[in-house]
Amino acid sequence: MTKTGNQIRESFLKYFTKKKHTLVASSSLVPKDDPTLLFTNAGMVQFKNIFLGLENRGYTRAASCQKCARAGGKHNDLENVGVTARHHTFFEMLGNFSFGDYFKEEAITWAWEYLTEEMKLPKEKLWVTVFKDDDEAFEIWNKKMKVSAERIVRMDEKSNFWMMGDTGPCGPCSEILYDQGKDTGCGRLECDVHCDCDRHLEIWNLVFTQYNRDEEGKLNPLAKPSIDTGMGLERLAAVVQGVKSNYDTDLFTPIINFVEKISGKNYGKKDENDISIRVIADHSRALTFLIGDGILPSNEGRGYVLRRILRRAARHGKMLGINKPFLHQCAQVVIEMMKEAYPDLVEKSSYVTKVILNEEQRFMETLDAGLRILQEETAALKKAGKSVLPGAVVFKLYDTYGFPTDLTADIIKKDKMTLDNEGFEAEMERQRERARDAWKGSGEEAIAECYLKATSSGVITQFCGYDGVTSAQSKVTALFIEGQPADTITEDQNADVVLEETPFYGESGGQVGDTGFLEGKDFYFEVQDTKKPLDKLIVHKGVVKKGKIKIGDQARLIVDEENRKAIAANHSGTHILQAALKAVLGDHVKQSGSLVNAQRLRFDFTHFSKITDEEMRRVEEIANDTIRKNLPVDVQVCSLQEALKTGATAVFDEKYGDTVRVVKMGEESMELCGGTHVGRTGDIGLLKIVHESAIAAGVRRIEAVTGKEALAHVQKLEEGLSGAAGLFKAGLFEVYDRAEKLLKHAKELEKEIETLKGKLAAKDSGDLINQARRVGDVNVLAAEVSITDVKTLRDFGDKLRDKIGSGIILLGGKADDKAMLLCMVTKDLTKKYHAGNIIKEIAPLVGGSGGGRPDMAQAGGSQPENISKAIAHLDKLLS
Repeated sequence: MTKTGNQIRESFLKYFTKKKHTLVASSSLVPKDDPTLLFTNAGMVQFKNIFLGLENRGYTRAASCQKCARAGGKHNDLENVGVTARHHTFFEMLGNFSFGDYFKEEAITWAWEYLTEEMKLPKEKLWVTVFKDDDEAFEIWNKKMKVSAERIVRMDEKSNFWMMGDTGPCGPCSEILYDQGKDTGCGRLECDVHCDCDRHLEIWNLVFTQYNRDEEGKLNPLAKPSIDTGMGLERLAAVVQGVKSNYDTDLFTPIINFVEKISGKNYGKKDENDISIRVIADHSRALTFLIGDGILPSNEGRGYVLRRILRRAARHGKMLGINKPFLHQCAQVVIEMMKEAYPDLVEKSSYVTKVILNEEQRFMETLDAGLRILQEETAALKKAGKSVLPGAVVFKLYDTYGFPTDLTADIIKKDKMTLDNEGFEAEMERQRERARDAWKGSGEEAIAECYLKATSSGVITQFCGYDGVTSAQSKVTALFIEGQPADTITEDQNADVVLEETPFYGESGGQVGDTGFLEGKDFYFEVQDTKKPLDKLIVHKGVVKKGKIKIGDQARLIVDEENRKAIAANHSGTHILQAALKAVLGDHVKQSGSLVNAQRLRFDFTHFSKITDEEMRRVEEIANDTIRKNLPVDVQVCSLQEALKTGATAVFDEKYGDTVRVVKMGEESMELCGGTHVGRTGDIGLLKIVHESAIAAGVRRIEAVTGKEALAHVQKLEEGLSGAAGLFKAGLFEVYDRAEKLLKHAKELEKEIETLKGKLAAKDSGDLINQARRVGDVNVLAAEVSITDVKTLRDFGDKLRDKIGSGIILLGGKADDKAMLLCMVTKDLTKKYHAGNIIKEIAPLVGGSGGGRPDMAQAGGSQPENISKAIAHLDKLLS
């Protein structure tokens, strides 16, 4: 019986578990601690620091099925997706790894055994490549695996030599390929493994990391060589299931069937429809997993790539005749298919669906806007007698409004127009360059090498600050000055101190680090901040106030207790706030960022519309109800899998270990959290929301205060209200009504003033018109008037223009410490005199600038004392 994709994944992991490999869960698609990557794009990414000798995890063999994305930066398959049988934006990579444990013989033996015995692939269809100089690998394949020399192909460095960078770990590769037969690929008789066609399909790549390349290019053997292998699940499934395309495997067919159903198009009937269906099937998987790992659509970095993937899929939906949002439904199909391997998707289902639907709806709006632009452009081209739509316009429609070029071509075909494809391609290439630049270094911040080296040599810290513990005795194990190890630090030096054990909480999970002091027999060290650069390392950052500290010294550690209590109250308050937001707004609310310090808490979360005043009141009420219940804050330590089964809330981009802490507050809140908390919810006192805003599309931010800070905030509000009540001579609860009445009265008075100004202006204009004179053959009225706002000046100018009949008017006035100028030219004179040009000439005389239409222009300036000089200058311009 043919194995399913799920069965293949399971069998691979089970096989290597039997070979004494530690099963390691897939890391997030957002790479942690790696500034070189936009997305996790290979199985070895999460093990990079182990390969570099900078991290020790306690195991030397590992196996994983890693979620991968290749849709940006150096590894960008986006434009080939849907066109070929193999390219994907999202895929799963099966891999087994050795960190200085086994080497070539075991890696080759197990790979061959798994494919031929577990997967039952016929040996006669398998080919092998090795690096041209790797005689060792050749001998293992030929002598031990009994693969004939004719089926082992030596390849050059470009194909079969792997390097992490220009320098560093590297080594030869060996690839296992599957011959799909003569009816696949180019069809040439001489076709072999060197051919780029699809006949000889690469299944598994075995990398033998055995050298370290120095800056001169010399290959130095590593003391402990390693193994890094990678095999695409989708490719293996295609071979095992006997199909020629990854899209024909059961990892894609349920999505394809769904797209057929909603589009009314049958897969396999028409090439252009097939491409669109494949694009949607692939992109639906990418969208589900990228959003599931906490990435949201935006205009930069990872969010921009996500938006492009979603819009590309939506465009292909439109090409299939789907004119309403549908990708959120495709995501549900993906979740149903993948829930066995990735159970966290079920809990994220509502959230993923809402993010996709919201973005689809936004895109529908841009599509309509794009159509309007296209109509305007084609109308202008027709008028000019042109028939080619410029490449810049085609690109703008493609990039900004999501129009595929063939959709644009179809729309303008009825007007007998064509596209400037060369111009479009030039714009696309420029965008690729910009994208490559934007993606470079868009990953997470790298961990300082000094910390990695310290932990790999056995320097670790045990945290003992839970349950209200704020003091301890411990030994100094490492010292750093500006990222460099030190044996001693002396008075007035800024430094980092690491100890065996500490009650100081290192900044992580949004909670800031503790402050306090370290005290020894001969020293006093002020701890200004505490960091946690690695899971088992806590660094105390500060300055030596007295004496000197040496490695091995004993120290008494004292945390600032009041500061810690305030931080704990805000952290527990954040948990309660998230629970209240979910109760009021819905389960789609997910934490996307937070900050917890002693003064306040900040909570970023997903939500797709403005929160109403009533919703905000309800959130605050629920949060404070939970606080008043004085519930015990219970903490349980268990495995990550056990915790997730209980339904505890996890943060998307947080990197959890095998063992986690579950923080529970009655039935109201249960979250995975490594932070410090209050003993009972009542210890928080009061939670007061002080601000709510949007910080990105689909992401909102709430800032709040608790305890003493909440009381201080309420008192400040009361003080302001009391002051306003005094001004209005009203009670505190009468201020609003009194203010509303006064504002209404003020508006009525403003209207009355405007009416009186109009009447006065009409009278003044009658008086002022008598000052009009002839300059050459033109009536000119130039005067400084006692008007203090621009609107009244314009209204006054309109009345003068009506009365002068034909002529030029220039008025000047003062508004506070600024000059105002207004020039008007009657319609019969605008071909000869341009008000905008006149005002441009005169405005610099009052220290300003301006412009406008031929019949009316205005300017402002910073030198009102020169208004009379500016007025007089008009005669010179006209003469």
